[in-house]
Amino acid sequence: MDSISKNINILHSCYDSKYREGEQFIADHVFTYLISGRSENVIGDERYEFNAGDYKLSRRNQLTRFTKYPPSGGIYESVSIVLDQESLRSIANEYDFKVQVAVDFPRTIRLDNNLLFENYMNSIRPYLNDRNKLNKIFSSLKVKEAVMILLETNPLLKDVLFDFAEPGKIDLEAYMSKHYRYNVDLDRFAYLTGRSLATFKRDFAKVFHTSPNRWLQQKRLADAHYLISQKGYRISDAYIEAGFKDFSHFSYAFKKAYGISPSKLGSL
Repeated sequence: MDSISKNINILHSCYDSKYREGEQFIADHVFTYLISGRSENVIGDERYEFNAGDYKLSRRNQLTRFTKYPPSGGIYESVSIVLDQESLRSIANEYDFKVQVAVDFPRTIRLDNNLLFENYMNSIRPYLNDRNKLNKIFSSLKVKEAVMILLETNPLLKDVLFDFAEPGKIDLEAYMSKHYRYNVDLDRFAYLTGRSLATFKRDFAKVFHTSPNRWLQQKRLADAHYLISQKGYRISDAYIEAGFKDFSHFSYAFKKAYGISPSKLGSL
């Protein structure tokens, strides 16, 4: 059984086999409780691991790679509450919450377990299946409740949750060198580095002396070649790990770049 059910802002994930490594753009803050199993997240060059019973807050506007592992003979199960910007703005206006200082929190925040978290998660368990769907009003109330509990238990999170600023212009070379394996559109890279698409392409050419698409392909091909020839990766794993989505495109580009097919290289 592999399933993901969604009640508006509440996501319930349930898997009974190893979930293939994937990647995700986290657009909104997400409050997550890992019920069973284990998860690994890679954000840039940072790695996070969470186990059954852990709570975490994933900050918005970031790319992540994840793997979800069920326990032996069991299932992976988690519940996530999406704290969308519209709801947070409404709460900020209602209670006059304002960001006071810039707080240096990690991109994924591990939260200490407490009774308020436990009672909150127990209150939404009846709605974790398709038979008991939350309506929009009730879902909005549960999001507000989650925010208030987070603030009660971790007051400094106010300066994270109610920071509505868009990503500022950052070091393009440093960011792309850490995130080039994420297979996302150029406009997403542009947004996350604080640029319009046109400015992103112009700045990219100044820094790397080539186009973004050409640079990304060359970097990913080089990674795939290393993983296959030096690390012994299977081709089916190497092309995904390097950031390619389509195997046919990868195979064609690889042979054109190196004069040998990835399957031939893997057999040497």
